[in-house]
Amino acid sequence: MSADHSDEVRLDYSRERRKGVGEVVYCSGKSDEQLSLIASDIRSRRMNMAFSRLSTEQAELIAPGDPPMSYNPVSKLGLIEFTPAPRLGATVAVISAGSSDVPAALEAAEIVQFLGCDTQKFFDVGVAGLHRLLDSLPEIRDADIAIVAAGMDGALPTVVAGLVPCLVIGLPTSVGYGIASGGAVALNTMLSSCSPGMVVVNIDNGIGAGLAAVVAAKKMSRPACPAVIIARAAERKLKYAEELPDIREEPPDDL
Repeated sequence: MSADHSDEVRLDYSRERRKGVGEVVYCSGKSDEQLSLIASDIRSRRMNMAFSRLSTEQAELIAPGDPPMSYNPVSKLGLIEFTPAPRLGATVAVISAGSSDVPAALEAAEIVQFLGCDTQKFFDVGVAGLHRLLDSLPEIRDADIAIVAAGMDGALPTVVAGLVPCLVIGLPTSVGYGIASGGAVALNTMLSSCSPGMVVVNIDNGIGAGLAAVVAAKKMSRPACPAVIIARAAERKLKYAEELPDIREEPPDDL
């Protein structure tokens, strides 16, 4: 039985054509039978597929096959790859406030890489030691998109968004003591941010942050419309003209 005819599993095979990114299988709560069916069907169709929130036991069940599934127990992400995704030419900076935020940040970074973006990782650069962020700021500013994972007070994405010219995706994590309320404080902090150019995904949703970055990158990689090309050319011409010496100036007497 294939996964599109099962009573319990109906994979969305056309999502990549509709959205530009394929389905990611959320594995928590799925039975061994469901996961085995999905993995078998994906391999028979020679499709790339990502499996999120995959336990070690689940990974051991579905990893064997052709091709074998790669698995990272930290990000809990499993990847079956037949053909590498076309490179999009975009770089995503993936930043974590603390080392405890790394699992969510890695989940985002790995799905971004899997779907065609390059990544640069900057971990443990939170606001409690802001010099660590500032040391990496020149490299972060070169990125096309930034994903910033933070728990506790959730302040880092706002700080980054105030310092870089690119889209910033805030990724709240469930890291923190008591009043942090499993990431609710970090989420509310990010939603209340006054820094422009920042959007926010759900708590611990590295997949959502990564997919949002890829969708944005795909738009960025498309050829610009003629009106935009003309406007950019005019901009460059103006800048070039401003850099030229003024030929209307009187020549020096000694010429």
